[in-house]
Amino acid sequence: MRYPLIHKNVKGFMHGGDYNPDQWQHMPEIIEQDYRLMKLAHTNTFSINIFGWSAIEKTEGQFDFGWLDEIMNRLAEEGSHVILATPSGARPAWLSQTYPEVLRVEKNRVRNLHGQRHNHCFTSPVYREKVQIMNQKLAERYSNHPALIMWHISNEYGGECHCDLCQDAFRAWLKKKYNNDLELLNQQWWTGFWSHTFTNWEQIESPAPHGESMVHGMNLDWRRFVDDQTIDFFKHEIAPLRQADPSIPVTTNFMGNYPHMRPFLGLDYNKFAKELDIVTWDSYPAWHHDGQSTENLASDVGFVHDVFRSLKDGQPFLIMENTPSLVNWHDINKAKEDGVHALSAIQAVAHGADSILYFQWRQGRGASEKFHGAVVDHSGSEHTRVFQEVAKLGQQLETLEPVAGTSVKPEVGIIFDWENHWAIDDAQALNNVNKKYSEQCQAHYRAFWKQGVPVDVIGMEKDFSSYKILVGPMLYMLKPGVAERIERFVEAGGTFVATYWTGLVNENDLCFLGGFPGPLKDVFGIWAEEIDSLYPGHGVVLSNGNQSYAVTDYYERVHAQGAEVLAHFKTGGYKDMPAVTMNTKGNGKAYYIASSNEQAFYDDFYRLQVSELSLTRIMETDIPEGVSVQKRTDGETEYVFVMNFTEQDQQIHLEENVTYTNALTAIKESGTLELAPYQYVVLSR
Repeated sequence: MRYPLIHKNVKGFMHGGDYNPDQWQHMPEIIEQDYRLMKLAHTNTFSINIFGWSAIEKTEGQFDFGWLDEIMNRLAEEGSHVILATPSGARPAWLSQTYPEVLRVEKNRVRNLHGQRHNHCFTSPVYREKVQIMNQKLAERYSNHPALIMWHISNEYGGECHCDLCQDAFRAWLKKKYNNDLELLNQQWWTGFWSHTFTNWEQIESPAPHGESMVHGMNLDWRRFVDDQTIDFFKHEIAPLRQADPSIPVTTNFMGNYPHMRPFLGLDYNKFAKELDIVTWDSYPAWHHDGQSTENLASDVGFVHDVFRSLKDGQPFLIMENTPSLVNWHDINKAKEDGVHALSAIQAVAHGADSILYFQWRQGRGASEKFHGAVVDHSGSEHTRVFQEVAKLGQQLETLEPVAGTSVKPEVGIIFDWENHWAIDDAQALNNVNKKYSEQCQAHYRAFWKQGVPVDVIGMEKDFSSYKILVGPMLYMLKPGVAERIERFVEAGGTFVATYWTGLVNENDLCFLGGFPGPLKDVFGIWAEEIDSLYPGHGVVLSNGNQSYAVTDYYERVHAQGAEVLAHFKTGGYKDMPAVTMNTKGNGKAYYIASSNEQAFYDDFYRLQVSELSLTRIMETDIPEGVSVQKRTDGETEYVFVMNFTEQDQQIHLEENVTYTNALTAIKESGTLELAPYQYVVLSR
């Protein structure tokens, strides 16, 4: 399938990144040098004005767009595209000084001083007014500019404010959700716990470390409110831009992190993505980390890419930021080794990215990011390892122009849900340091990744009907209607796989009564009696009679009530109890995996599912460990990406009955494909 590119002036992949000429106005020779280097780097797209507020409005109401006019016009002359940002991610000092209400109040109820970024209240009428004035002026001045292809709204939305304005807005949000029925709220939050029942709305405050923090329904609703308030602010920002020219797409850059993805979890991107014209995200994995192999990290990165591609039903996404070399904020800031930047960029393209954009084009001379990686470092030279690798990648992206806009339609869906993650993390149970929800999702994903089977990673509200197999690891929370939709999916012939800690609570974190997995008991034909958390080295194993596997972290005491038992625990307190069950329901099957297991278990389990369900593999050949095979297609031509994420030479045997052409060299490929460490090949067929 092929999607339209984001703008009529965009012909292929976007390559470039964050450009901050506002910081170099006093050194115009540097800006002039940039234009020469941009051509050498084979770049074509630049995000500007992301933090340019103080350069435009130095004092309140006094606007100077001269420098931005010059940059926009010159980039247009050079044939470059501009992604123009609204600068609300960080405000000028005069705004904080004159209107202190715009500064956030933290959980401890202390108002922040001016500084940092994302230090503003989304509820503040003053901040909303000042942002709207700025955005109206940007829209009036640049919406018809020939260089403009997209609006970049603010930057990496996140955080929360606990000021009086936000407290009032939270109470109004709750009144709307609970139909102004305080008793209903008390019931749904279970406030009788510790005698914390509310008797009037003014008693309700946001969660605080020195106040209420143990009412999990409240915690969830607060996060939902922060979501809605952030999205409402975003919609407020884009209103004048839409009014000026609704054809110019809008986006904001989402975030991802590894392995536990904490920044990734601040907002529910399933909800936020509905307001964007195209999804973009900032990719900064820690390659060459001692605690994780390159191939395992590559699988986790692939998982996050697929999350973002799935947010808008397969529409290609954009990499708005990544580093061509290193960052400056990891504990240890290791540079990417030779070839790894290009490999990681091509991996993003393989999973659906239509851009490779950098933070940053040129290193700033001072402040906190002066040593963050960039295409152009402080030497200002094109004769650096990093610049040369970026330029070579730029040439390759030009060659791969036909791939832009293509996508993939997987037969596998894995449920990864933000609200479910919030609720799991908040639960005082299991391992209170890290319950490993995202790691469990990634373990199931990795089994398909190894076999070259495309996967969508979706929220639980998405339509399930297009998949042959649906996987829901640790589906602790079941929102209204989800259990019924899963049951219909199975009855219609789908295969559903779930794990321990499924079906425990409803959308307000209230436990289901009558036993777990709650409303899915009949689908699985089991009853989960209890769950045990395991220390390292516990020695519990499960066996299917032919093979034994190590159990890690958790296992459940499960009773089969109609389900067929496929494997048992062979050691531990649950010895001889079911470890894996299968229940037939209508035309489909529902599997329940009662423990967290070593990766070999998931690899073997899903290898059988791929075979039994005749799932489409991208290449019908043995794929070596650490080699990833992904594809994109326009419906006629398939583009197959073969990537070696190991430090060893690898071989992959191409199918004899398929004609492959190297998309980068136009050379026909057959027989055995040789891959050096970190090498990739893009094939068309």
